Amino acid sequence: MPAFDPAPWQGKIAQADLWQCGGKVTQVIGLTVEACGLRAAVGEICHIHNNGAPPIVAEVVGFKADATLLMPLGDLVGVGPGCRVVATGGEQLIPVGPQLLGRVVDGLGRPLDGRTLPNVTWRAASSSPPNPMQRQRITEVLATGVKAIDALLTCGCGQRLGIFAGSGVGKSTLLGMIARHSTADVNVIALVGERGREVREFIEGDLGEAGLKRSVVVAATSDQPALVRIKGAQTATAIAESFRDQGQDVLLMMDSLTRFALAQREVGLAIGEPPTTRGYPPSVFAALPKLVERVGTAERGSITGLYTVLVEGDDLNEPVADAVRGLLDGHIVLTRDLASMNHFPAIDVLASVSRLMPDITSAEQLELANHLRSLLAAYREAADLIEIGAYQAGSNPRVDAACRHYDAINSFLRQGEDEYYGLRETLIQLESLFEEE
Repeated sequence: MPAFDPAPWQGKIAQADLWQCGGKVTQVIGLTVEACGLRAAVGEICHIHNNGAPPIVAEVVGFKADATLLMPLGDLVGVGPGCRVVATGGEQLIPVGPQLLGRVVDGLGRPLDGRTLPNVTWRAASSSPPNPMQRQRITEVLATGVKAIDALLTCGCGQRLGIFAGSGVGKSTLLGMIARHSTADVNVIALVGERGREVREFIEGDLGEAGLKRSVVVAATSDQPALVRIKGAQTATAIAESFRDQGQDVLLMMDSLTRFALAQREVGLAIGEPPTTRGYPPSVFAALPKLVERVGTAERGSITGLYTVLVEGDDLNEPVADAVRGLLDGHIVLTRDLASMNHFPAIDVLASVSRLMPDITSAEQLELANHLRSLLAAYREAADLIEIGAYQAGSNPRVDAACRHYDAINSFLRQGEDEYYGLRETLIQLESLFEEE
């Protein structure tokens, strides 16, 4: 038997970390765990051990004097003073790969359907946005299958759009339509802060079996800790990035960006940040651009982002909506007035805009879209007179034209949940609206 040669192992032993960096819990206040004697960096994952029970996973979120502040990625029941805290030396990793298609995972990438994820690769949930000089310009149209969007608010591959609406006006239904019929290769759908009941309703009712086959659903429900809801948005973005790195055109849909901001507010206030605008700490407005800037084009592939923004009291100027509008490449506004008139999708095209539409559409389509907008604006200005019968035909040529085309325009902008229109068919219908002029 040959003699054991220790030489190849000496270097590895010398570099190995032969002891774990541990500390102890000193107190738990609200959502925050304070530990002393712990050596760990912000974002590092730690395990809180409690009397032989399975360890509780927590993440370092800050420091206060000599204490390390952690927030749990699970339930804190059973944690008390003196519980041992051990740093793992790394951040949270999530599974990525084509094996996720057709699957539903939680905010940390763990399957929710009881089945395993074989042969996946792992990557960090957080990452840096692509270098601005390595981003390709957006030149291709991403068809959504929704006439009002494709004709008047055309979206490009790699564009970021916000869907701004109050509660109950059809955001989730609109997302389901786009997920089923868009020309993207892969859908990644993040349900952040949704009610648990709505997750299955969205998957089976709005998304459907055909939509789920080419989608990955990340669900971080409202009962989950704030940090898990934040991770849900980051996990979905990381999964989309993994498909983009393979050269695919990905559609990332997040419902909703507002609940991501609310979760970030919970974390910020819990660690002692001062509240500023309407109770939101500064970290909220720092986290939003870090998240959405990860979406877009890269050297190859693209991620098109559709973010719903839940506006409080239908106020489009509330802090989160105002901040997000400045970060995105356009916004689609859904109004309660249109929804109450059974106008679906309830898109107010006069209040909505796609900033990249002039760059990716033909001059003919742009002219037709602007003409339709001008007729809608003229009708809206004279709506009160028209409805009470006080408007006299011939008083204003623009209003006369608007009255002639109003019913046809409304019919064009309406679309059933199960209806689908290709981009070419949509443009033909748009052109036919004004053939008689």
